[in-house]
Order: sequence, then C-alpha cells, then structure tokens
Amino acid sequence: MKQLHTSEDLQQFVQQPGKHLLFKHSTTCPISAKANEEVQAFLKDNDASAAIVLVIEDRPVSNQIAEEFGIKHESPQLFLLEDGQVKWHTSHWKITQESIKEALA
Repeated sequence: MKQLHTSEDLQQFVQQPGKHLLFKHSTTCPISAKANEEVQAFLKDNDASAAIVLVIEDRPVSNQIAEEFGIKHESPQLFLLEDGQVKWHTSHWKITQESIKEALA
C-alpha cells in the first residue's frame, strides 16, 4: 500500500483510472489500528490498488481529502474510488475485510 505524503501524491493516486482504495489512518487510535489490520489482511489476499494517508503525520493531505470529496473527515476512514470519484466510503468498526469485498464486488 502506497503512503501519500503530499497533495501531488494524492492527485496522482486519485487520477488513476479504475478502482482504488484510499485509507485514512490514525497511528494513535486503537480503532484505526484494528481497521488497518482489516485493510492489510484484505490486501494480502486480494490484488487491489490501495493508498494510505496518516491523518496526524500528513494532516494537510487528510484535510484535502475531506474538502475535495465533500465527505466529513473521520478516522479511520476508507474510500473506494473509481475513475477519480468516490463510489463508497465507510469508517470506524465498519472497515472490515467483508465490507471491502462487498464494495469492490
């Protein structure tokens, strides 16, 4: 999973054609740690394009996601992007391998 540090990184990732997962992760939150485990486990068993933004370390990028997509910031938060548009998003305990599988189906 690619880590996005800058606005440019985010733009390059979002503009790719096809489906991509974008995960906003807080390194200080136990709920986010569990969500990260679920995302990592899903990616281990599935060939999916994915990127991560660490919301504390890269706050401007995290804020840009909320602004650009018009979706209130939460952490952890997972987006399914398709051709630059948010097709699905969820947060907190709803981030599971199963929910990701269903979203990508």
